[in-house]
Parts: sequence; C-alpha cells; structure tokens
Amino acid sequence: MKKTSVALIMAVAGVATAQAEPVTLYGQLNVSAQSTDEGEGRFSELKSNSSRFGLKGDYALEDGLTLVYQLEWGVDLADVGDGDNITSRNQYVGLAGNFGEIRLGRHDTALKDAQGKIDLFSDYEADVKNLWKGEVRASDSITYYTPTYNGFGVHLTYVMEDAADAEDAYSAAVYYGDENLKNSNFYAAVAVDSEVNGYDTLRLQALGKVSGIRLGAIFHRQEDIITGLEQDGWLVSGAYPLGKTELKAQYQTLEDDNAISVGADYKAGKNTTLFAWYSSFNLDTPTPDRDYLAVGIKHKF
Repeated sequence: MKKTSVALIMAVAGVATAQAEPVTLYGQLNVSAQSTDEGEGRFSELKSNSSRFGLKGDYALEDGLTLVYQLEWGVDLADVGDGDNITSRNQYVGLAGNFGEIRLGRHDTALKDAQGKIDLFSDYEADVKNLWKGEVRASDSITYYTPTYNGFGVHLTYVMEDAADAEDAYSAAVYYGDENLKNSNFYAAVAVDSEVNGYDTLRLQALGKVSGIRLGAIFHRQEDIITGLEQDGWLVSGAYPLGKTELKAQYQTLEDDNAISVGADYKAGKNTTLFAWYSSFNLDTPTPDRDYLAVGIKHKF
C-alpha cells in the first residue's frame, strides 16, 4: 500500500511537468551533516531539514472565481525509509475572488503563518517551535485571507472539532506590509490562537530593513489551557548581506530557557545555497543543555 501511494504521487508529479501553468511542480532539498550534543555525549548525524516537494496551481472559473490548490509532502533524505518517508504538509483546495481567498484542508494556522521570515533558523534545530507553542499545521481547517487594503490584511483559521467530545479552535492574524520585504521595507503582524492544540497564544512581530540589515523581533505569550501555566518569551534576529554570503544571528527565550544561533548562507547558484550554523540551548529544566553544529546544502526547484 505504501509503495502504491509513493508511485501514485510520482505519477501525478510526472503529469504536472507535462502540463502548462495551471500546475507547478516545486520542492526543496535540504540536508546537513551535523554534530550533536544533547547531554549524553557528542555524536555525528545526517539531517534532512524539512525537505519537501509538491504540486500547486490555479484555474480560472466563471463569475470571476479562481480555483486554487496545493498538495505538499515532506520527504526525509537522511534517516527514514519506505512508506514512512512521505509525510503530509499543507494540502488544500479553495476559491479566490474579489472577496479574498478561502482554503479547505490542512494548512498552517494564521498565527504560524504570520511569523513570516523572522525566524532565520526555521527547519533547523533552532526553529522557534523547539521553545514555543503555536507552530501548528491544522487538519480539518478552513483558512481565509481577506484582500489587502493599503498594505493591511487579515488571515483567519477555523479548526473543526472532528469528534463529538472535542472543541473547535481559532487562529487569527492582522498584518501589514510584505513579509519578504520586496514590496516594502517593513512588515508587522499581531496574531492569536484560541484553544489550538491545547494552548492560547499571542504574538506581536515586526521585520524591517535598516541600512541593508534585516532585523526582526517577536514577543510571544502562551498559556496551557488545562494547567493555566502562562509563559512569555521573545526573539530577535538579524541578517547582514555580504556579497554572495549572508551572515545571520538569532536569540530566543521562553522564561529562563534560551537559544542562541549564528550562521552563514552562501549563494552558490540561483536556487542553491551552502550553509553553516551553530545553535546552543540553555534550558532551566531537567532537560540537559544542548548544542549543534552543522554544514549543509539547500536546493530549491
């Protein structure tokens, strides 16, 4: 059954490359050689950092409507084999028009999506999800994006109960500007989760350019719905371009836990990046402190 599923995915991908604009095949291959110390001694390993591939497209319909869709899967190039190698990521179908865009399926929540490009170590050990709650890709969800007006937009997520004894959940974000900083030099967002994966969460975030340096900051507050435990944290990040190289650094906290990361990305080609980074976690819990050193390659297609 697993082999059949993989074969079907590849067959659909083959058809996609043969068709025109309505279907786009895309992906990212990201692998690093890593030295890891998580409190029990240092060891080496090969890591696949959220490598993925997918299909996406849109089709013009009548009455000014457009059908939109995305089917994305994660793939592990290093550790996991057989059918377990393929995992589901954002997968949805929806409609776009003058009213905005609505998507039905599995999708990143509004709070997760609002983070934009502030986390400079996303997909690696220092990804913000490793200290904070709220990085949720919600199944059984309805996603809505309003049209933007003077740079402002709203993103809403409704997560259905999916069981008689469960609770539905909500996520919402109001944002301004361009998270890629291509159409504007500033981006900001306010985002909240209500009962998403057992937590209520608030984030305030901003990203901008100052003299060519990209600077980002996030304030984060999470509350465990069952225990009532409330925790605060913050993050600051900075990236400085130097020719084909980008130097970057990031600091993240959650109460007395913190993580610091430094790294460098080298643009070896239009779609290929060579990278190196170091991350260290100082944890005020029974969990041992840990640190990581990695070098790798990322290629987008």
